[in-house]
Amino acid sequence: MIIYIDMDGVISDFKLACKLQALTQTEMYAPDKYLDFSQNPVMFGAKEAIATLELMGHDLYIASTPPWRQPKAWMDKRLWIDEHFPTLRRKVVLTHRKDLLIGDLLIDDTRYRGQPDFKGEWIHFGKNGLGWEGVLDIIKNKEV
Repeated sequence: MIIYIDMDGVISDFKLACKLQALTQTEMYAPDKYLDFSQNPVMFGAKEAIATLELMGHDLYIASTPPWRQPKAWMDKRLWIDEHFPTLRRKVVLTHRKDLLIGDLLIDDTRYRGQPDFKGEWIHFGKNGLGWEGVLDIIKNKEV
């Protein structure tokens, strides 16, 4: 399966990063503030889940939406992937329209970038407490 995985709030702990850098999520998008994406902690269970999905033979891609008014964030996100998920370093898509992606699954924690209209299946990460363990169970059940 082709699987797109969102970055912030799915493999990168965006909320914890804001807290550690003393920024609200609203401030992070202000032109005079800056969240250093390269310092974001890895989301609990993400490394193990990505490794499992790769071992299962899935074709994984990162699909992330960087803040438009902060071009440095685009580079920081790429460097972060390089450091934490090096097997995905050349498999990064930066987009504000996730509904235009072509694939089987989209794992994302928000719905305002076209996720509900994704042509495959959208797994709403975090909804009702859905974390990486639950996501892996969903994917494994699809293969049975």
